[in-house]
Amino acid sequence: MGERYEVPGSRFEGRGDAISPSQRSGAWGKIACMAAAGKFERRWIDAQEWALGFMHGLWIGLRQEPWARMRRGPATAAHLATGLAGERAAYFELKRRGLKVVARRWSNARMLGDLDLIGWDGDLLCFVEVKTRTARDLSPAESAVDEEKRVMVRNLARAYLRTMPETGRATIRVRFDVVSVYSMGGASEFEVFQNAFGWQ
Repeated sequence: MGERYEVPGSRFEGRGDAISPSQRSGAWGKIACMAAAGKFERRWIDAQEWALGFMHGLWIGLRQEPWARMRRGPATAAHLATGLAGERAAYFELKRRGLKVVARRWSNARMLGDLDLIGWDGDLLCFVEVKTRTARDLSPAESAVDEEKRVMVRNLARAYLRTMPETGRATIRVRFDVVSVYSMGGASEFEVFQNAFGWQ
């Protein structure tokens, strides 16, 4: 169902489950047709990820200052902050793998929930659900995408497709992916399950 691999030359190389060069060619074929980003593009994505992390660090620092108490609203709950960090990490990782992300956290006013990531992988429109864990425990992160969550994602995908021009809507091929992010000790490991479920 899913394959773990590293992007060669990325800052994640050497972490997680490495595969030998002889296995790599087969694994890349199993993952899908996402063309990995070139060297310059990977560096640019790394710079974007670093800058976003830096800005997030500044924001956290401001929230801990005394004047932050005057700000309205509660601070983000720890589990929500973990989820947002995982979505951000998955966003940059999928960009490195060649997914052209067109929307993050897309929602519809008439429906509950949101779509974590929406992107194009060639001519496939991918709806990506991201699940983040800070430890590898008995139940894997992707197991949190139960039938109820799948129904919600399918309904939101239908709503998203209705926003597209009607003439080309019927020809758009769709894929539902699940990305498990394990953030441990400052490093992130990714498991991508493409075509994790369908319309039924």
